[in-house]
Amino acid sequence: MPTNELSRREFIGGMSITPALALAGQRDRAVIKPPALRPGATIGLVAPASPVFEPSEIREGKAAMEALGFRVKLAEHIGRKWGYLAGSDQERSQDVMSMFLDPEVSALVALRGGYGALRILPYLDYEAIRKNPKILLGYSDVTSLHLAIHKLAGMVTFHGPVALSTFNEYSTRYFRKTLMQNQAVGVIEEPAAGLPALQAFGKKRGRVQGALVGGNMTLVCAGLGTPYEIETQDRVLFLEEVGEEPYALDRMLTQLDQAGKLRGCRAILLDRCAKCGPADYKPAFNNTLSVEEIISDRLGQLDIPVLFGLSLGHVADKPVLPLGVQVAVDADQRRVEIIEPAVG
Repeated sequence: MPTNELSRREFIGGMSITPALALAGQRDRAVIKPPALRPGATIGLVAPASPVFEPSEIREGKAAMEALGFRVKLAEHIGRKWGYLAGSDQERSQDVMSMFLDPEVSALVALRGGYGALRILPYLDYEAIRKNPKILLGYSDVTSLHLAIHKLAGMVTFHGPVALSTFNEYSTRYFRKTLMQNQAVGVIEEPAAGLPALQAFGKKRGRVQGALVGGNMTLVCAGLGTPYEIETQDRVLFLEEVGEEPYALDRMLTQLDQAGKLRGCRAILLDRCAKCGPADYKPAFNNTLSVEEIISDRLGQLDIPVLFGLSLGHVADKPVLPLGVQVAVDADQRRVEIIEPAVG
């Protein structure tokens, strides 16, 4: 197995790779939008984090994209495995950069999440990505890529299904509305009747707006103190999580607060935190708090709107959320609206 000692200037045919820190002074550039995805376009399928369990899953992911009407190009190393990673850091970062630089490819879709995207961030060429803007779609561990590319390449990216997600009617509708139409998506509708009503926390009500940022809470926290750290001032922060015990949610929200990432937000949006609660077997604490109690305690005193219970992240019905575009949050109506086109 290759080591992680390859120079950041040694892949993609000798292309120069700019370290992330060298771009620190370029974070205030105007955000750029990738071109809209056209019917029949080519999607590049990449595995920037963990590998698939079975080779058949690569075929399943490819078939899912083809069923949406697209051609598919598989990344060179998409089938590699190194423990819990889909190949070495160099192989995975090379695959991402190759797709951004390939003129035949219109969008990059992650095959799955897992763990490992954070490790490849120093090996990406953010100037080259900015000069070759393309749709990047994924969620969960792909949050690390969203944060880094938005911050250092200044490009809109898209939080939404991976190739192995369930592309049901709801997810497919938002895939097409967000990625294939040069118009604002509008109100993000809840996927089905009978779901728990959205809950409003925070002291402020009414309507606010700002650029949408965020992703998986664990990965947002993992980026703190790095060149890829999320910027939340005057932005709308959304967070999703899955399978965490209540104390872990408490710890992450406390960390974000103490890092200064919550009080300057325009609003905070949280998903339903699927499968979050005390562990069925040997929970960390015998006495615990509910997810709602933690959110009320950690976020309820903020002077901003806070909405909890959105269908985002690790659920079957996933909209595509454009990161970096303007959204409006109405705490009274308990509604989120994308008010700006996400693609060019």
